Amino acid sequence: MTTTSSTTSSNTGLISNLGVGSGLDLSSLLDQLTQSEQIPLTAITQQQQSYQTKLSAYGQLQSMLGAFQASANQLANPSFFQATTANSSSTSVLSATGSNTAATGTYAVNVTQLAQAQSIVSKGQSSQSTALGTGTVHIDFGSITGGTLDTNTSSATYGKYTGATFTANSGSTGVDISIDSSNNTLQGVADAINKANAGVTASIINDGSGTPYRLVINSNNTGATNSVRLSVNETDGGSALSNLVAYDPAGTQNMQQTVQAQNAQLTVNNIAIQSGTNTVTGAVAGVTMNLAQTGTSNVTVQRDTNSIVTGVQAFVTAYNNLQSTAASLSAYDPSTQTGSPLTGDTTLRVIQSQLRNVLNTPQTGNAFTNLTQVGISFQNDGTMALDTSKLTTALNNNTGAVASLFGNTDGTSGYGNQISTLVKNLTSSTGALTTATAGINSTLKDLGNQYTATQTQINTTIANYRTQFQQLDVLMSQMQSTSTYLTQQFDAMNSTSSSKK
Repeated sequence: MTTTSSTTSSNTGLISNLGVGSGLDLSSLLDQLTQSEQIPLTAITQQQQSYQTKLSAYGQLQSMLGAFQASANQLANPSFFQATTANSSSTSVLSATGSNTAATGTYAVNVTQLAQAQSIVSKGQSSQSTALGTGTVHIDFGSITGGTLDTNTSSATYGKYTGATFTANSGSTGVDISIDSSNNTLQGVADAINKANAGVTASIINDGSGTPYRLVINSNNTGATNSVRLSVNETDGGSALSNLVAYDPAGTQNMQQTVQAQNAQLTVNNIAIQSGTNTVTGAVAGVTMNLAQTGTSNVTVQRDTNSIVTGVQAFVTAYNNLQSTAASLSAYDPSTQTGSPLTGDTTLRVIQSQLRNVLNTPQTGNAFTNLTQVGISFQNDGTMALDTSKLTTALNNNTGAVASLFGNTDGTSGYGNQISTLVKNLTSSTGALTTATAGINSTLKDLGNQYTATQTQINTTIANYRTQFQQLDVLMSQMQSTSTYLTQQFDAMNSTSSSKK
C-alpha cells in the first residue's frame, strides 16, 4: 500500500524556515523574543549616550576655560600694557609703527636721501642668441668710495667712475657663475646669473637702437655696501664675455652704472642717521619708520590705549562666554523636569567656585587692588561688565598699576597670572576636570565591555531559541506525517470492510 508524507528531509535534520513544519508563526515569535532579550542593550546604550553627552559637555567647558586662560595670559604680560602707536605727520614722507619698547614723545625727522639698489647695464648687442665667450663670472659685493662718477647722460663715460676704490664686504667670498657652450648667449648669461641666486637679478632690455639688446644687472638689496664688482676669467682665449659683463668701479668698467647704490640718510631731532634700507629701525627706540620720499615729518609716539582696552574687553568676554556655557550645560527646566548634561555636577561647581574665589580676592602691594577700580564689575547674573571710560582713565593715570593688577614678571601675582595658573591646575593630569573626564572615559569603557558581553549572551540565547523552534518544527512535522499515514490506513481498512458486505 502506498502512503504519503508532508515531511521530507526534515525527518533527518532541522527545518531551515521556522514554522514550515509546524504551521506556527515561530519566526515572529523569535523576533519578539529577540526584542525582549535586547532590552538590557537599550538600557546600556542610553547610559552610554548620557555619559557621551556629559563628556562632550566637559569638552565644551575645557574649551571655554582655554579661551579664558589665553586672554588672561595676554594681560599677565606687563609688556602688553606698554604697547604704543606711532603716527607720522606726513605719511607721504614716511609711515611709522610703534612697539612696546618705544618711549612716548615727538620726534622731528628730516629725510634727505632714500636708500636704493645699484643697477648696471651692458653695451648693446645685436642679438640675444649670438654665441659669446665662455668662462667664469665672479660677483663680489662691497662699497664704492672716493673718485668721481660721471652723471652726465650725454657723456661718453656716463655711469663710470674715475679714481674710485671698491672694497669687498668683510667675510664675503662672492659667487662664481659658469658660462659654457650651453649658455654663452646674452639670454643664456642672464639665465645663468638668475639661477645662481647670487644676490642680483639679470634681465634684458631693448633700447630700440641698432644694437638694442642690453644686459641689466640689479642688486637685490639696497644700501651702499651692496654695490657689485664683476670679474671675468675667459676660458676660450677671447674677450667677448669680458666685454659684456666685466665691471670694476676701480678698474675696467665695460658696464655702466645707471643707478647708484646708496644708504638712506635722515636726521632725527638733528641727529644724523644712515640706513642700508628704507625701513629704518633703531633711530627711534621701538619705532620702525618706512621711508617713502625725501622731506620732513614729525613722528609722535603715544601709549596704545585702544589695544589695551581691547585686550581687557577680550578678558571680560571670555569670562562671560565661560559663564554662559556653564549656565547652559547645567540648566534645569522645571516645567519638563529635565536637566542638562552637567546639572548638579560637582566638578562644574568646583570650577565656578574657584574662579570666583580668585577674581574676588584683592591683590596686594599695588595702587589698584581689585577689578572694580579699573572698570570691571560683576552683574547679578554672574557675568562681567567693562566700563571702558573708567579703564581708560585708570590707564592714563597709572598704566603701571593697571598692568600690575593683572600680571607681573614673577608669574604668580596679578589676576591674569592667577587665572592662568588655576586653569592649568584644573586641566592638569591630576586636575578636577581631567579627573572627571577620565572617570567618564573609564565608565564608557566598562559599558562597552558590558554591552559586548550582554550581546554575546543574547546571541547565545536566541540561538538556543532558534534550535528549539527548529526541533519543534521537526517534531510537529513528524506527528503530522504519522497522523496522515494512520488516517490513510483507517480509510483503507474501512473501504475493504465495506466491499465485503
